[in-house]
Amino acid sequence: MTRWVATVDGQVTPVDVDGRDGRYRIVVGDQALEVDARRTADGQYSLLVDGVSHVADVAPADRGARVDVDGSTYLVEVEEHTRHLIRTRGAAGTRGGSQTITAPLPGKVTHVAVAPGDRVERGDPLVVIEAMKMENEFKASAAGTVHEVRVQPGQSVNAGDVLLVIG
Repeated sequence: MTRWVATVDGQVTPVDVDGRDGRYRIVVGDQALEVDARRTADGQYSLLVDGVSHVADVAPADRGARVDVDGSTYLVEVEEHTRHLIRTRGAAGTRGGSQTITAPLPGKVTHVAVAPGDRVERGDPLVVIEAMKMENEFKASAAGTVHEVRVQPGQSVNAGDVLLVIG
C-alpha cells in the first residue's frame, strides 16, 4: 500500500492506494473504492469506480493538475504522505503562543540555525534534518524567542522527538 495526501480545490485528504496493473483499492478519507483505471489517450483516462464508468481528462496546472470529470473541474495536488508530514507537521505546532517543533520521521540533524535566546520571525530557518536521502528545512511558523534547542548537528532523531521550543 502507498500513502498519499491529495489536495483537491484546497481540501486536504489522506489517500491510500493498493493494487497494480490498473486495478486498485483506494481509500480516500474513510471511504474505500474499487477502481479500474486505464489510460485511453494522452491525458485521458477511463475509470470504473465501484462499477460506475467515468472519463477523466488530466492536464498540468501551476501546482498539480486540472482534472475534468463528469462535467466538473478540480485542481488536484498529490504528495507522498511522508513528504506532506515533513512539510506541514514537522514545521511547527502552535499552542498558546508557543511552537514545539518535532521530527515527523526518523532522520539525522544536519544543521541547527538557532540558539536559546534567539529571536525568530515567521519563515526563519530553524533546523535541517536529512531523512530518506532528502534534506528538509524546518522554519518558524510564527515570530517568537527560542527557549530550548534539544538537538545538535549529527544527532539522530526519531519521529515525534522534540527538536526545539519557541515561545
